Parts: sequence; C-alpha cells; structure tokens
Amino acid sequence: MELANLHAFVAIAEYGSFSSAAEKLYLTQPAISKRIAQLESELEVKLFDRIGRGVQMTLAGQTLHQRSIQILQEVEDTRRAIVSLTDTVSGQLLMATSHHIALHRLPIYLKQYKEQFPQVTLDLKFTDSESGCRSVENGELEFAVVTLPSQTKPPLKSITLWEDELAIVVAPDHPLNFSQPLSVAELLRYDAIMPEQGTFTWEIVHKEFETEQRRIKVGLTSNYLETIKMLVSVGLGWSILPKSLLEHSELVILKLNNLQLSRNLGIVYHQNKTLSNAAQEFINILRNENITSHL
Repeated sequence: MELANLHAFVAIAEYGSFSSAAEKLYLTQPAISKRIAQLESELEVKLFDRIGRGVQMTLAGQTLHQRSIQILQEVEDTRRAIVSLTDTVSGQLLMATSHHIALHRLPIYLKQYKEQFPQVTLDLKFTDSESGCRSVENGELEFAVVTLPSQTKPPLKSITLWEDELAIVVAPDHPLNFSQPLSVAELLRYDAIMPEQGTFTWEIVHKEFETEQRRIKVGLTSNYLETIKMLVSVGLGWSILPKSLLEHSELVILKLNNLQLSRNLGIVYHQNKTLSNAAQEFINILRNENITSHL
C-alpha cells in the first residue's frame, strides 16, 4: 500500500468528505478519488459508503482506519528518529496549546523560536487542554503546552513550566462584593460560571469546594476563559480565573478564608515517541526560561 493513498484515506475519514479531504491535502477531488480507488482495488474491499454529500466508512474501512493511523505514526516516528541523528532543525512543528496560554504565555517564546529556527514551519492547534493531551497520547501531535492534569499517567509525561494563580472573581456590583470576607457556604449560595465538568480546571475547583453536603450552583459553562470573564463582568455569576487574565480588569477578587488556588501549566509529551529536532528545540527554549524538571 502506498503511503499517499493511506494519507488520503485517513483525511477522508477525518473530514467526512472527499472534497474537504482534497482541500486539506491540496489535491483535486479526482486525484483523491483515484487514490481511494487504487486502495480499494488493492484490498478488494469497499472502504466508504457515499451518503448524500458525505461518506461513512464501511466495516472494512473502520478496520483499515485504525491500522492506517498506526502505520502513518510509525513512519513519522521513524522519520523523526533518523532526522534527529543530524543537527538539522527544519520541517513542520505541530503542537497544541490552549487559547489562554497562546495569548498570555507563548508569544515571546514563539518569536524567539522563529528568529532562531526560520526553516521550521509552526502549526499551532488551538484546543482545550484535555483534547491536547489525548492528541499527544494518540500520537497525533508531538507535544502540547496546556494546563496539566493533577496526575500525568503513562504513556504521557509532563514538564511544569508555570504556576498559574487563580482567583475568585465577581463584577463590582455583585452581592458577594459586599459580603467580604466570605465563607464557602455564602459563596455557594450564588450561581457560578465554570469550565465544563471533566476539565482539569474544573477538577481543581471541584476538589476544593464540593462535598456531599455542598454543591456549586453552575449557571453557565464555557471552556473559553475570556468568555467566562465577560459573563462575570456583566453580573451573571462568580467564577475562578487566572490572575494573569485580570490585569486592567474591573472584576473584584474575593477573599475566602485565606484560600489560595493555582494550577500548573506546562508541556505534555509521549514517553515512547521520538521528538523531532524542531520540537526538542522549542521545548529547550521554554525550559531554559522555566526549568523545573527534566525530560
């Protein structure tokens, strides 16, 4: 099987149509159709059912999809391992990060990296931290710079770069602003605006506040911190936000029994995957400024 045909097949499975996959791979639709036809002829099976404008994988297609991802990842790992034997720093660097980290932590390092390694093409995937970790674990990305889970489990490993202090905040005219210092019971009487359950930040809040007797009254949820900040500013509830997001903000930080909350931000990578030179150099730049652990 030719790798180009497998790339086309995986792209169609991911994007759900021949036209979308062709656009992503910079191919014409007849060209990508020809690749699938060659693959189906070689395997003597039908890989896709055409339904309306989209496609769905057949049972044979689903089986091939799992194997194709593994094959393409092994090929890419092999390429990176060979290239890493040289001093060349070039190619594409595909990494994931959250919007918050991209806006408030990475710009200076991205600028420094591009100045040092102009031959590298940066491809940033903006995602939530949980999805970024899954993509690294599945071999889709070399690494991610995200909010770290409370425990990083194999095959993932992590490097802590920053401690991100968190604060309980409300709008200036919110009733809680006139009741300081607060008790937990009083805070939980009011609606909160929170990240979705299952996110790493939610786990921190849940661990700190929720018990069998106490529950956070979640009025609204969003995984975009800027959106939460806006919703808090118009008085729709209290929330917990990074202090780095509160500069030049009118939001009020509440005091709650000397409570101090924080989360760790850093790098997540796969312990069994070979990092490309491009990835290793970016990690080196981050760690030279924020050395707290070792690969």
